Amino acid sequence: MIAEIGERLRDARRERGITLRSLAQDLKVSPSLISQVENGKTQPSVSTLYAMVSHLGISLDELLGVGESSPVTPSAPPAREADASGVVQRAGTGPVLEMENGVHWERLAAHPGGAVDPLLVTYDPGACSSVEGKMMRHAGVEHAYLLEGELTVQVDFDTVVLHAGDSLQFDSVRPHMYTNHSSAKVRGIWFVIGRREQASGPPAPESAAPERITSAVDVLSRMDRLRPTQ
Repeated sequence: MIAEIGERLRDARRERGITLRSLAQDLKVSPSLISQVENGKTQPSVSTLYAMVSHLGISLDELLGVGESSPVTPSAPPAREADASGVVQRAGTGPVLEMENGVHWERLAAHPGGAVDPLLVTYDPGACSSVEGKMMRHAGVEHAYLLEGELTVQVDFDTVVLHAGDSLQFDSVRPHMYTNHSSAKVRGIWFVIGRREQASGPPAPESAAPERITSAVDVLSRMDRLRPTQ
């Protein structure tokens, strides 16, 4: 999957006529890092991935290969029965995105352009929602239910540890950060509602300053703006 994502990033860069060195300069990273990501030799960090997809204008579906004729992963199980189109997403068939800091997203069944972003999120031991340890904020209301493990959540100046069976909700404009300080994996279901409201309205002029992308949900929002109209 790392190699496939790297190939898609490289193809998008070439299609736009952007050189590897120019992209690295714009993103303020080394050309060797871009090359390693494109060749599938390393996983991009969250911040590097955000920067690349935003600069190249790639949608989440394009990055994950959703809609391609071949399966997203070789191990994807065959359909066990006919499903109503767009209703059921079989176990193990959802697109998955893995990041350097040990955070894994699996996109759950969702209506394209809908009001809710459903994600199965996994935090490896020591993983954090921000590589730099900075708190993030974004539009929408965040809901989560922890399936297993212990996850430390910081919202504003408050810190609490969630355990399996605990749930949370808060306005995502409040600064927040998730960290797995334990030695076991953490898994949970996340629903972010209304984050697309920040994408409504007329597009910003080209001369406007670039939007700062600071969270896992912000990159999904940016991708939605770049998704072509069906």
